[in-house]
Amino acid sequence: MKYPNSILKLIDELKRFPGIGEKTAQRLALFVVNKMESEHVESLSEALLMTKSAITFCPICGTFMEESCPICDNPNRNQKTIMVVESISDLIIIENGENYHGLYHVLGGTIDFTKGIEPQDLNIDSLLKRVAKVDEIILALNGAVDGQLTSSYIQELLKEKTVKVTKIAHGIPVGGDLSYADQRTLAIALENRITLKE
Repeated sequence: MKYPNSILKLIDELKRFPGIGEKTAQRLALFVVNKMESEHVESLSEALLMTKSAITFCPICGTFMEESCPICDNPNRNQKTIMVVESISDLIIIENGENYHGLYHVLGGTIDFTKGIEPQDLNIDSLLKRVAKVDEIILALNGAVDGQLTSSYIQELLKEKTVKVTKIAHGIPVGGDLSYADQRTLAIALENRITLKE
């Protein structure tokens, strides 16, 4: 039996989410049809629309925000240190560890020529504009080839700038992703960061 068009449309829309393939999308669509109460479907729909319209991205650091940036607009944060991360997910992981109290800069990815992602596709230019106001840039990118390549590229751009450049230390394996590191490992990696440039 073929699914009705409305269910096929829902399946196609659900497959847009990362990690959701055909089978999972089918299960979710059938759950919506068979198990979810109409008010819950309406609530989900409202939450999706509200989130999409309420959330914007900070023009300074690149994280998401509603009215003002909870990072950049917080006077209690160390304004002289910027940690460079690949994604907002990485920022949240580090924030949840409560070991870092400086600013952030979200690149929105890493350089990966195999996927067609080049330096100009990332949020790097705005980082360079922020460098004059800080004492240290901490590179907290993944240990895989793309993260190392991106770190090296940023290091090269900062070579002539008067800013200290460090990277998070041991505990994050080569090829490793920050999302798999526990909070203690992240704390140690941050505490023992390696100086790349004075």
